[in-house]
Amino acid sequence: PGSCLLPTTVTPPTSSSGPAMSTELPSDPKESPPAPRPAPREVWKKGGRLLSVLLAVNVLLLACTLISGGAFNKVAVYDTDVFALLTTMLLLAMVWILFYLLGTARHPSSNLQSLSPASLIHPHPSFPGGLVLFGICTLVMDVFKTGYYSSFFECQSAIKILYPLTQAVFVIVQTYFLWVSAKDCVHTHLDLTRCGLMLTLTTNLAIWMAAVVDESVHQSHSHSSSHSNTSHTRLALDLERASSAVGGDCSCNTAVCQIFQQGYFYLYPFNIEYSLFASTMLYVMWKNVGRLLASSTPSHSHAPSPVSLFRETFFAGPVLGLMLFVVGLAVFIIYEVQVSGEQSRTQQALVTYYSFNIVCLGLMTLVSLSGSVIYRFDRRAMDQHKNPTRTLDVALLMGAALGQYAISYYSIVAVVAGTPRDLLAGLNLAHALLMIAQHTFQNVFIIESLHRGPPSAEPHDTPPKEPCHGLTFANLDALHTLPACPPTPRLVGPSPAGPQEAASIIVAPRSHWRRRCLKDISLFLLLCNIILWIMPAFGARPHFSNTVEVDFYGYSLWAAIVNICLPFGIFYRMHAVSSLLEVYVMS
Repeated sequence: PGSCLLPTTVTPPTSSSGPAMSTELPSDPKESPPAPRPAPREVWKKGGRLLSVLLAVNVLLLACTLISGGAFNKVAVYDTDVFALLTTMLLLAMVWILFYLLGTARHPSSNLQSLSPASLIHPHPSFPGGLVLFGICTLVMDVFKTGYYSSFFECQSAIKILYPLTQAVFVIVQTYFLWVSAKDCVHTHLDLTRCGLMLTLTTNLAIWMAAVVDESVHQSHSHSSSHSNTSHTRLALDLERASSAVGGDCSCNTAVCQIFQQGYFYLYPFNIEYSLFASTMLYVMWKNVGRLLASSTPSHSHAPSPVSLFRETFFAGPVLGLMLFVVGLAVFIIYEVQVSGEQSRTQQALVTYYSFNIVCLGLMTLVSLSGSVIYRFDRRAMDQHKNPTRTLDVALLMGAALGQYAISYYSIVAVVAGTPRDLLAGLNLAHALLMIAQHTFQNVFIIESLHRGPPSAEPHDTPPKEPCHGLTFANLDALHTLPACPPTPRLVGPSPAGPQEAASIIVAPRSHWRRRCLKDISLFLLLCNIILWIMPAFGARPHFSNTVEVDFYGYSLWAAIVNICLPFGIFYRMHAVSSLLEVYVMS
């Protein structure tokens, strides 16, 4: 199978060394005529991309303006205006998706080519599964939100009920679209396809921003109510206006209404993760529009081997990882039970939570460092070829880690410059520092692992400009007269020492202990990242229970920082799990 390549990357082989290169394999003369043709197509592709990016930037800025303005009562923008804009964007995106699906179904061969597993850019294998998982949670959230607004529909605008219903249909349509079309290379209606993909991507980003703002407003309102202060949020103002409009019968007083309200706010993180996953897959599709399918292009990706957990390991990593996973679940349950109780129980819950995270992050940092040290003794060749799929994975790891970096640095400044000097402040500071160190060293380990060859890869250097052997058979005793070059055992004839020398060159040393250590490290980090994903994804928010940052920055600013940056941290954990599973397979 071939791979989708940029037109300008398909160039005919040329001979620049004259007669000295006469022993190389001859190039196919049929490949040289079409080479000059892709140049103008590449220029137009850049123009089409620029047009779609400009469309996305303008739509995103409009959505950002309305969403941010609707969060404060001093701005004359109401949440009904925001819901109307988001509903319109959802409908337009669904119309384009249906147009795309119908068009590709009627003309599948002329409209697109499917990316092969060895393609230049393709979404990570974990993305479709994560998209479906978060999509299901988003559908449940839309059901809760519809039930919440329907509880007092007589004093609410109809757009508030229409929006979650439209979003539910959009999630179903988009999930199916990305499941069946994520590996497509479109070759007709290029500009329309790019603009449609960018519109859909912008819609997901707008939904993400709306969810972040809505969650921040809800948390700010809850914090203000608990401290008996006057709320300055749009949510509180709307409830007051609604209550006065119908004689106080519009508030959410019934048990069913409160269940719906708490339920959909509890599921907001899953909606945020769904938007991030969908945006990443749409960006990959946008990059693949107009690519050519080259059947003769060599692939530099490693063929995956069958996954067999706990095979060829020392069992230390899996056992320790499972122990931390079980202990982490117990700590998470204790934290959720005690954090909403009395002040003394809240302090105890925070101490337990921070202590577990400090131990877990410290072990992960040491294990990641040991993995990097093991690579210093690894003789596997580094894959230096350009691989945009790997580049995308690395960019996602580094970009998603910035969210947790930001939260940690804000916490460090608040603890160092703040007045409290108690045990909780010290644990908070140690937790923030270890979070930065763990993300840094784990990224180094994963990125270096992704650039390593498979276990059977033998070290090799760059081939010399002049050939060392041009004959079928060579005299081994005369090799010292030739220029230094990589050994080519397949061109060497049999001799008394030939089979042993060839075997020592072809078969790389079997470093079982290094491979087992790397597998243990990968499984340990994988299990730890899973538990560190479960805690914040299912509602653990020590950032608000601990009052150090809240008192230092103010609740509104700190809530905005956490709600914007934390989803990227959750996304990082999930992507790290998939990358570590790939590292385990490659080890």
